[in-house]
Amino acid sequence: MLIFFIFLPHNFLYSQSVKIQVGSKKFTESVILGEIIKCLVIDTGASVIHRQELGGTRILWNALLRGTIDIYPEYTGTISQEILAGKELKNEEEIRLALIEQGIRMSKSLGFNNTYALGMKEQIASERNIQKISDLKNHLDLKFGFTNEFMDREDGWPSLQLRYQLQHQDVRGLDHDLAYRALDSESIHVTDLYSTDADIKYYNLRILQDDLHLFPNYNAVLLYRDDLSEKAPEVIDAILKLEGKILESEMVRMNAKAKLERIAEQQIAVEFLEKTYGLQIDTQIQTRWDQFWQNTKSHILLVLLALTVAILISIPLGIYSARHRKLGQFILGNVGIIQTIPALALLVFMIPILAAIRKDLGIGAAPTIAASVLYGLLPIVRNTYTGLKDIPLHINESAIALGLPSRSRLWLVELPMASRAILAGVKTSAVMIVGFVTLGALIGAPGYGQPILTGIRLADTGLILQGALPAAILSLIVQGLFELAERWLVPKGLRIESTVK
Repeated sequence: MLIFFIFLPHNFLYSQSVKIQVGSKKFTESVILGEIIKCLVIDTGASVIHRQELGGTRILWNALLRGTIDIYPEYTGTISQEILAGKELKNEEEIRLALIEQGIRMSKSLGFNNTYALGMKEQIASERNIQKISDLKNHLDLKFGFTNEFMDREDGWPSLQLRYQLQHQDVRGLDHDLAYRALDSESIHVTDLYSTDADIKYYNLRILQDDLHLFPNYNAVLLYRDDLSEKAPEVIDAILKLEGKILESEMVRMNAKAKLERIAEQQIAVEFLEKTYGLQIDTQIQTRWDQFWQNTKSHILLVLLALTVAILISIPLGIYSARHRKLGQFILGNVGIIQTIPALALLVFMIPILAAIRKDLGIGAAPTIAASVLYGLLPIVRNTYTGLKDIPLHINESAIALGLPSRSRLWLVELPMASRAILAGVKTSAVMIVGFVTLGALIGAPGYGQPILTGIRLADTGLILQGALPAAILSLIVQGLFELAERWLVPKGLRIESTVK
């Protein structure tokens, strides 16, 4: 599999050689800022791709360090409290110097502070007379729901609990966008907010006063690799135009247009740049049909590549396992263990491994293919092993009596006899990979997972169905194709025997 990735063409899923790669986190504001950066790069004439909704802070930061991406929007509070935690950095200049030591540059503030805050429904806060975070100590029955990243961050729940001496027991992690709906349905009572979220006004939430001053300023900045100054100095000049140009009210307005008015982030970015700088960015806004067609092509390509590599690895492993009992059990045990690893963890494990091979493979399609291959091994290996072991003894003895050498027995007798079982394993693996590839969107892979992820972020059921339904239909098509393939690949005698049984 390593050989496959070493020789995988650079940016094989894109139509052009991409010079600049922009990243963004999995929330609306970060995606809008990523689109603005992308448009500014386009204006310089450089080729650019925006890998949006890549996940949380650590995925973006590590991708920047490895050179998998070149630029992404970040916040000073996140840098000092999470990325460079422990260095006790007191101001932006100290943060900037610490970043330079790691080969990363930081812009000045873009002009707004998107700080963390705690929020709850206005009605419940009024009924209980809760104005500030300290008041929560007297309401231990309240349910807390924080974003998964906030649950583990240095400046998140651990520090919040310690600073305010909160003893609440019902505290859970969940997706940031789902937290608003959970608040609205009163499944939870308190969550962490970003102060520029448009949802605060939409859901009529009360922001609790940070009376013990836990949260620092989270001024929006751009992080970019130091080598970008040599690689594309015109790009640096272009993106630094944003310094001090985005006011908090403007950012809230843009977030609201994306989240509440369902306007595409790319269009919002183009309108902002035209209004602020008079730039006419020549970009093509994709229609939903364009997005569907692009996602379909990408999803099918990822499935085909992953399934092909899985077959090439699994069938030899199954044959070897059937012929070597002790090592065979070891192989079967290990592919079984891989199957027990949670899918998301398997995806994340692949990122540093592939980045060590080639830095451009660290996020996106490559780790998704690698994880899909590993996830699809067990059904094919197990069925190949079982198919070969279930061949009646007298047939093998007859082949030996005819003087067939081992390799000829494998090709002429054993594999045809085991073909039904092997094909069933490949079919199961293919259907599993179709579903697994959708998770790749969490690390920037294209395909049907992208509209699902965006739909969750924007609370857009139609967009979620735009990814979920085609993925389900593709699974049914794959299953049907393998049913047809069985009639062609499996020897006729074996099909008749099966029908009689």
